[in-house]
Amino acid sequence: MDLRSEPLTSLQVALEHPFAQPGLLIEALTHPSAGAASATPVADFERLEFLGDRVLGLLVARQLMERFPKADAGELALRYNGLVRRESCTRVATQLNLGGHLRMARGERATGGATKPAILADACEAVIGALYVDGGLDAARRFVERFWTPMLEEQAGADKDPKTLLQEWAHRKKVGPPAYNMLATEGPPHAPTFLVEAVVSGIGSSSGRGNSKRTAEQEAAAALLQVGMTERGA
Repeated sequence: MDLRSEPLTSLQVALEHPFAQPGLLIEALTHPSAGAASATPVADFERLEFLGDRVLGLLVARQLMERFPKADAGELALRYNGLVRRESCTRVATQLNLGGHLRMARGERATGGATKPAILADACEAVIGALYVDGGLDAARRFVERFWTPMLEEQAGADKDPKTLLQEWAHRKKVGPPAYNMLATEGPPHAPTFLVEAVVSGIGSSSGRGNSKRTAEQEAAAALLQVGMTERGA
């Protein structure tokens, strides 16, 4: 794979970053199966993915604090979880057609590896890691702001209490209303942490923690809503 080839030149244009260290982008696009199929050692994207995951988390957290200066930690955590999940990274990878640039074993590609959401999400995080190593935090920040700001604004525009959203979703699916069960109270009496379970009949259950019952219920509702929508469709 040569970065001077037309496809990867186009990818660098799409990333809005010409790589000073071209090997980093190639590494970010190399699935572990490529090394298994090669007679010589091949650096795959796992290390850059590890780094990119942390860089993405830092930059999204910063965006949220700037965008919602009055939000408490519980609300920020809810928003954060919705933005750094696999689906968000897969969405960005699809926009950039990263799957078309991935290096992988023939067998992996034949089984649809280039379109698997988990692989696309990993590659997206690896690209963020590569941008960070090659161009510093500013290069990664520009990328994250460009692709994650629209998702952040979509999230803000759809703002509703997660418990309300879960109740509305359950009603649309014609299943019973959500129920909330207190599972445990942890920590000292002056600073307790509550563990709450949200349950929707026919869907399942999810738990949430918070420094108040309300925050814990919101966390649990948001988690269960995500599970339900992922498994059954919105």
